[in-house]
Amino acid sequence: MTAHVIRDDTEALAVAAALAEEFRAGAAERDAERRLPRAELDRLSASGLLAVTVPAGYGGADVTAETLAEIFRLLGSADGSLAQIPQSHFVYVNVIRRQGTEEQRKFFFAELLAGSRLGNAQSEAGTQHVQDIRTRLEPAADGSYVLRGVKHYSTGALFADWIPVLARAEDDELHVAYVPADAPGLTVVDDWDGMGQRTTASGTVRLDGVPVPADRVLPHHLTFRGPQLHGAVAQLLHAAIDVGIAGAALAEAAVFVRTRSRPWFESGAETAAEDPLLIQRFGELAVQTRAAEALLREGARAVDAAGARLTDESAAEASVAVAAAKVLAAEAAVAVAGALFEVSGTRSALNSLNLHRYWRDARTHTLHDPTRWKIQHIGRYVLNGTPPPRHGLL
Repeated sequence: MTAHVIRDDTEALAVAAALAEEFRAGAAERDAERRLPRAELDRLSASGLLAVTVPAGYGGADVTAETLAEIFRLLGSADGSLAQIPQSHFVYVNVIRRQGTEEQRKFFFAELLAGSRLGNAQSEAGTQHVQDIRTRLEPAADGSYVLRGVKHYSTGALFADWIPVLARAEDDELHVAYVPADAPGLTVVDDWDGMGQRTTASGTVRLDGVPVPADRVLPHHLTFRGPQLHGAVAQLLHAAIDVGIAGAALAEAAVFVRTRSRPWFESGAETAAEDPLLIQRFGELAVQTRAAEALLREGARAVDAAGARLTDESAAEASVAVAAAKVLAAEAAVAVAGALFEVSGTRSALNSLNLHRYWRDARTHTLHDPTRWKIQHIGRYVLNGTPPPRHGLL
């Protein structure tokens, strides 16, 4: 595979905006038919966007967190499913950046610049909690490893060239094994049937004695020893998707009301767009959406500031800023996508229009991790100065 190499933040944003317009055109049909976006992902790979966080020293653009968040907001505004697929890609690029050896970085960064996609085999079902990982990375006699386990919610795995697998090694510590999609013993099952984000193919990955060379394993547990931005970046991208969905739902509602809705007879208005109560409601929804956009930018800038001078304090500030952005983004996505029907009227509920995809995508995506715990950590930090915990969900 070959791909264009993006050189800087300005080019990255221009490419993202153009692709978002392209992807928006078929989003409703892809969702309605559950038509997986293979062609669109190939366009994403060829564009060079998937390599924009490769460090400059290895040939990449090394864009800021603010730029990366805006890329995801743009993609999320076009298609809430499609935007979710590369989220884990960038999370596991960060693991390579932080924990990879020089040889591992050279190899994988070259793969990324050529257009390769990373998937996700992280979560497991039926365990005690989300961080109860039972997949095992067993040592072999020749110094390599063998993977055994079952993963669920494996967004991106079906479309990936490499599938990062979160597993415990013999020391019971967490590692990431980067496994080629065609590895023997690895099976990706397209059994995702979520009500929203229907085309993410977030199904099952089965690992039945998958061989893994030692140089494809990275010590992920070291990521959380000392100040880190791993969780903040991961959550920033989730927030950006939610903000994108909120903005798209608001824009869709405005078009619908201007072109298809009828005014309520008591309003005295000639058109629905002149109804003063609808105008009031759109103003309220716009404020909520703009506030979410502003907190997203603030969170991204906090991550960039912390990255420039990483300390316990700067990492905590970034984590809290992103947590605040994620809380408001999740609220805005669900609320605005739901209000689309409130302001548009009965016709907007027609299944043939598929306007409910915005709410289904928002409601499904915002289930990734509970915002109530983010509010707890924000409150503890503000009231008592307690730094947020170091894990990948904050």
